[in-house]
Amino acid sequence: MASQDDNIAQSGSSARGLKPGLGSGFSIAALFMLVIVIGVSSLRAAGADEAAQSAQPISVEVFTVDYREQAEITELFPGLITARRESALGFERGGRIAEIGVDVGDQVLAGDRLAQLDTRTLRAQLAAARAEASAMSAQADLTDVTLNRQRQLVEQGHISPQRLDEAEANAAAAHARRAAAEANADALAVQLELAELNAPFDGVITARTVDEGVIASPGAAIVYLTEAGALELRVGLPAREAERLEAGRAYRALVAGRSVEARLRAQTGVVDRQSRTVTAIFDLDAEAAAVGEVARLELPAALDEAGFWTPVSALAEGRRGLWAVYVLTGESRPYTLEPRSVEILHTEGGRAYVRGAVRDGDRAISAGLQRVTPGQLVSPASEG
Repeated sequence: MASQDDNIAQSGSSARGLKPGLGSGFSIAALFMLVIVIGVSSLRAAGADEAAQSAQPISVEVFTVDYREQAEITELFPGLITARRESALGFERGGRIAEIGVDVGDQVLAGDRLAQLDTRTLRAQLAAARAEASAMSAQADLTDVTLNRQRQLVEQGHISPQRLDEAEANAAAAHARRAAAEANADALAVQLELAELNAPFDGVITARTVDEGVIASPGAAIVYLTEAGALELRVGLPAREAERLEAGRAYRALVAGRSVEARLRAQTGVVDRQSRTVTAIFDLDAEAAAVGEVARLELPAALDEAGFWTPVSALAEGRRGLWAVYVLTGESRPYTLEPRSVEILHTEGGRAYVRGAVRDGDRAISAGLQRVTPGQLVSPASEG
């Protein structure tokens, strides 16, 4: 009995020892549940605040749609700016190049020497030709003296007229030989001049193809010269647009984002078979642009289509390749946004001429489309 009572006592003491541990576990679980409840309440409160904020109308910039029967637009026609004169310069006769006095980028004046051939052989030939011309000249002078004497003897009756005819023929032949020798010397002198390559006009060297010591072929380009101070713009225009142009009148062109003056010099008046355009040539100031730049000629025109102007920033991509504007709908503030499809008829600068499912007098968002969505409540800040 004693041992049984001891076991019961031990069991009771063990049970009493477990009670504190169980109470600690329950406290941790309750604390964890409390944290979860507080977190969920916070999320619900944040969601409620966000919903409340989304319900508030957003202030937006708007413009009023103004339909018109046609639009005054500016059409742009691209063209290339070139120098009025560009030459690939070379020697008429081949030979070894003795000197090239210019390089790419050098500014030259008309008459400046650009290159020189080796002329030693040519100078020797010219000296021989001039010597031969001198000999022929002396022979011609001698035949002239002989002819004069023969004429005197014929007058005195000492010789027959036949001798005089022979003297005249000899004199004529001697004069012909002298002329041929002098012409040969002149031709060699011209070749000597052509052995020096000079600039035909003021300009800048844009390319150099060979160096000293190279045997140049006849007509092969040695340097490329582009005229400085004289630029022109060549533009291909539709025939109807070309007919409207006036020679000597100044027009505007866009070059690298800046506006320059282009004065019409001439137009071909002939429609090109490939491009189906008429070429018009405009003169530009030398400081206005650089050779090789692309310019866009501005010509006013009328677009005979009903539509309205809208900022490009008011256009959003719509379905099936169309565009859309966000129109304010509703009777009073706040208004609801509704996308309306439009078709772009023309764009220039930061605006577009469009038409579509928009009525005259409607108000639409002019910018800030990234801040709004269809069906959102908005309030106009100002109209433009």
